[in-house]
Amino acid sequence: MQSLKTHRQAENAAWKTIQTQELQKLRSAQQHLWFNVGAYLLISVIEFYLAIIGHSQTLRADAFNNLAGIISAALLLVGIFIARDIDDDDLMGQPLPQDLQKTGQRLQLTRFHYETVFTLITGIVMVAIAVSVIYGGLKSLVKPATQEIPRPITLVGAAIAMGIMLIVWWFNRQGGRKLNNAALTAAAQDSLSDALTSLGTLVAIGGALWFRVTWLDGVASIVVGFFILAAGIQIFRESSLNLADYFDPQAEAQFRAAIEQHAQVVRVEELNAHYSGNMVTLDVIIAVDAHMEVQDSYRLGEEIEAQMRRQFGIVDTDVMAVPATSEEQRGR
Repeated sequence: MQSLKTHRQAENAAWKTIQTQELQKLRSAQQHLWFNVGAYLLISVIEFYLAIIGHSQTLRADAFNNLAGIISAALLLVGIFIARDIDDDDLMGQPLPQDLQKTGQRLQLTRFHYETVFTLITGIVMVAIAVSVIYGGLKSLVKPATQEIPRPITLVGAAIAMGIMLIVWWFNRQGGRKLNNAALTAAAQDSLSDALTSLGTLVAIGGALWFRVTWLDGVASIVVGFFILAAGIQIFRESSLNLADYFDPQAEAQFRAAIEQHAQVVRVEELNAHYSGNMVTLDVIIAVDAHMEVQDSYRLGEEIEAQMRRQFGIVDTDVMAVPATSEEQRGR
């Protein structure tokens, strides 16, 4: 009994360390996202102003695209804020069932899902803005009287936006890789898409000015809208799969193979990996010798948990041992 108490104390200490590390990553991700908000705000103001005085539908569409970046970063900040709120003992006013080990691990892992929820909302917002931009471009094409050749000043806005977005993309990509953070990875995808759309805006405006084509500006705004739509759908897809408890089958196969390397494991009966924000947890059912003592199966479960944490960075592995059939044992 004393050894079990000591083990639980060690597990609690390990969880506190993991929790502190993850919260520090979220704090760093917040700093990146505040930088995103500032950059997107600056670009949107410049592009909206130059689009008005320069009469460019494409630059206006790009400004809406960067406005979506502000909304996306703000939503992700809200999600991370909720995930970091360790002083709250419930979720949105609703208590969870009692945490028997008093570690707060169950509540915190559930709270980490909020980062993914707000990432999904970001994708929905981007899709809505894309539809608005595409509709505006189509509307300008069917009304030739509203078409104008943009003024040269609009080239400056597109060039500034592209340059700043490339800086933001690099900053987000480095942060996402270093912190292994889904929110920053989504932000990096978004900012790279924004840099490409600003490049397309620059080319479209230059082409309209060079060839004196009035309809090119409207067509380019539609293309920008489809870029926003593609990025929004990708973010929505990845986030929804995460929330739907989907996990890469190839990664699960690697987990299964690693566990079956243990000599005392006859086979892995069932394995399910889950995402809690950026953290991975694992539920495993293993078949063992039917005559194995309880303390030996418990020790094996602890060895597997330590291995999965060390080898794959899985923060929590729940192992259940069941007796293997005689056929399974003979098959080994």
